[in-house]
Amino acid sequence: MKQQSNIIIQSSNNGISRIKLNEPSTYNALSLNTLKTLIESFKNFNNDEKTKVVIIEGSGKGFSAGHNLKEISLLKGKPEYKKLFTLCSELMMIIINNNKPVIAKVHGAAFAAGCQLVATCDLALSTNDAIFATPGVNIGLFCSTPMVAVSRNVSRKKTMKMLLTGEPINAQYAKEIGLINDHFENSKLEEEVSKLAETIASKPNKIIKIGKEAFYKQLEMPLNEAYRYTSEVMSENMMALDAKEGISAFLEKRIPNWKNK
Repeated sequence: MKQQSNIIIQSSNNGISRIKLNEPSTYNALSLNTLKTLIESFKNFNNDEKTKVVIIEGSGKGFSAGHNLKEISLLKGKPEYKKLFTLCSELMMIIINNNKPVIAKVHGAAFAAGCQLVATCDLALSTNDAIFATPGVNIGLFCSTPMVAVSRNVSRKKTMKMLLTGEPINAQYAKEIGLINDHFENSKLEEEVSKLAETIASKPNKIIKIGKEAFYKQLEMPLNEAYRYTSEVMSENMMALDAKEGISAFLEKRIPNWKNK
């Protein structure tokens, strides 16, 4: 386990690595320093062959309140504001482009950029009492960058209601609209997150990487182009040793021996 400024990093354990936002005094606000550390950490995980899946969570009372408003109030002028929001967007893109699946483990509140972070992760599980919001409109700062992530998970009208009212939604509704995968009792969340991570970690790295990259690319394509692209991806996938091993194991009714090649 390694602590860097205000996050804690737990290196691979059976293929599972963890990042914990560790600034409970600010409700794990995404400060400039935190954003930089998270970006560096995800870059490292991307190149770490031992890591197969990453779990991100918050310490203290909740997941993350979003940007640090005290820090924002001290910034001077548009260039500094743009630097902050661009850095946050860079983090989100690094998670999307990371070849390791990322699971958000959420308790308490995930607000504004914290909600954006949850929406950006490949999967998200929460406690039953977790709440989610894009409340920027309440302080005169519309949640425009969180909107990008949320609107790619949630339908337009439901996203717009979150954005225009700033009102929080509960975990049950967040699941219904597709913001999270599922929610559990507080005492069960760690078990369920670990179970999900272990299932993913048991799959071949190379195939997971191919699939995650293809998933996000095809979403941005017209239907015909998406089918052409994924046909090429599957053809290339079939050339992998693990594809041949997996098919052989299925036909021979045995457990596959993954080589991650």
